Amino acid sequence: MPVVTLPDGSKREFDSAVTLRQVAESIGAGLARAAVAGKVGGHLVDLSFLLESDADVAIVTPRDNEGVEVIRHSAAHLLAQAVKSLYPNAQVTIGPVVDDGFYYDFAFERPFTPDDLQLIEKKMEELAAQGMEVKRSELPRNEAIAFFRGLGESYKAEIIASIPEGETLSLYTQGEFTDLCRGPHVPDTGKLKAFKLMKIAGSYWRGDSNNVMLQRIYGTAWAEKKDLKEYLHRLEEAEKRDHRKIAKTLNLFHLQEEAPGMVFWHPAGWSLWQTVEQYMREVFRDNGYQEIKTPLLVGRSLWEKSGHWDKFQDQMFTTASEERDFAIKPMNCPCHIQVYNQGLKSYRDLPLRLAEFGSCHRNELSGVLHGIMRVRGFTQDDAHIFCTEEQVQAEVSDFIDLLHRVYADFGFNQVLVKLSTRPVVRVGSDEVWDKAEAALQMALDSKGLAFDLQPGEGAFYGPKIEFSLQDCLNRVWQCGTIQVDFSMPERLGAVYVAESGAKLAPVMLHRAILGSMERFIGILIEHYAGYFPLWLAPIQVAVINITDRQAEYAQGIAKELSSKGLRVKTDLRNEKIGFKIREHSMHRVPYLLIVGDKEVEAQTVTLRTQNGTDLGSFSLSDAEQKLVDEIARRVANA
Repeated sequence: MPVVTLPDGSKREFDSAVTLRQVAESIGAGLARAAVAGKVGGHLVDLSFLLESDADVAIVTPRDNEGVEVIRHSAAHLLAQAVKSLYPNAQVTIGPVVDDGFYYDFAFERPFTPDDLQLIEKKMEELAAQGMEVKRSELPRNEAIAFFRGLGESYKAEIIASIPEGETLSLYTQGEFTDLCRGPHVPDTGKLKAFKLMKIAGSYWRGDSNNVMLQRIYGTAWAEKKDLKEYLHRLEEAEKRDHRKIAKTLNLFHLQEEAPGMVFWHPAGWSLWQTVEQYMREVFRDNGYQEIKTPLLVGRSLWEKSGHWDKFQDQMFTTASEERDFAIKPMNCPCHIQVYNQGLKSYRDLPLRLAEFGSCHRNELSGVLHGIMRVRGFTQDDAHIFCTEEQVQAEVSDFIDLLHRVYADFGFNQVLVKLSTRPVVRVGSDEVWDKAEAALQMALDSKGLAFDLQPGEGAFYGPKIEFSLQDCLNRVWQCGTIQVDFSMPERLGAVYVAESGAKLAPVMLHRAILGSMERFIGILIEHYAGYFPLWLAPIQVAVINITDRQAEYAQGIAKELSSKGLRVKTDLRNEKIGFKIREHSMHRVPYLLIVGDKEVEAQTVTLRTQNGTDLGSFSLSDAEQKLVDEIARRVANA
């Protein structure tokens, strides 16, 4: 007689063993129709799962994030079934869920084409409409190997052969198609109502470039067709906002094959960079950070002491001179400890906050490079806080406040937080990890911040908090982080004299707000579609004359605005005023100051926004004050 406890605390008692589907039916017919899976003791399971003892139970529907994941996982199986139905000689390999969708890798005798993609999607729709029951079964490992070999699925058999002997594996069958999977899955294919195949790509078997190249088909799946429609609209918007396209329109930067993953910044783009950097420099200064600069090229011996040579050697650019090995730094932390180590520190000197716009290089694979979002040469708004154990929580708490203020100034008010705890392979005692994890969680709790826990995802040297901002298309970008490190300071000989007189290793907090400057600027470009707030815009004001008679007046206005620190462009070309307005609007200049004979006579300007709104006539001093005030308040565009 199992007793089921529901999320609201209510209990239901059953006379005999019961499936989750039956539990859902006992709650209500509507819930039973909507259900796609369930949770027992926090673990996601199929609706066919049999409850034989008391348990905490939740019914999962497409409204839940887990429900959407189940739908996507099941859509991947539907994709594989459709491919096998159309192309029986194709072999299936793996098909996991990814952000916003799923993929499945296939081995096939010829490349799939866009026409194939259309046929496969149509077949998926036909199979989904059949509402086939999805049945779970189990087989011992060796029988599962034999089963898939019998089907001619050598890749699937190889996967199972890598699983330890004695394991019992779960299989899922829908119609004539059976696949290996842990599950869970939707109860029937009729639950799959909103999906679309997106693209074809290549992938190496088991991610090894020495293995055969497979074909990967990507798709997306959602709870409802309206969700799918909204997602496809967001993709269209994202395409329009591609930072590489906007950079070309606004002449911000370029990349070229002679320097893969390195950015050539143009004057307008470098102006944007400098605005962001100077803002962050002001943040450093106002919050007790001391800015430093460390070498780009550092000897191998330091990287060996820090542990980076063993862990990251493949990602380092290296060179040699006078029989010594050197590496271009992939991160800044070991160098910051060298600055800390100059002169003995007392507990009275802590916390010590050292910041650097640190130029780093990592030998990323060419296939993962993407505009300025993923590069080989990048600059971090990096800082390291050296403090005592007792100071960790307060420093983390202050950093959280600072990060939120910075993001808000850039126009990002939705911040997602994740706490990553100790991994299996780590350095330091459990006692030290207990203290570090507790300090981070207490800092988050003291702010009343909701966060997701990521067990085992911390760095090998300490736990961390990750901060992700959400842009106008609801895309999530992980940028900020603060990490507690008890290991590296000790490895590199950092000490301070405690109040007791003992020499102790300080705790080192690795922290960044923007992360990579290049990537953050790419995010800004796409978030604003190049229509930057006034304080960020590379050119803030264009002063435009109507005829040559106003040229001298326009030049005087531009000189006055420039003297107040505004970034001004003067357009005195012998072109029609409408042409000049359209061109500067296309280049997303926030404000246009237009002067004709009337303005010269009245000693005024006509102010116009980049979206075409005519704000009317202003005295130069009033126009100037309006612009200066807007910049000072860092008003973000809607």
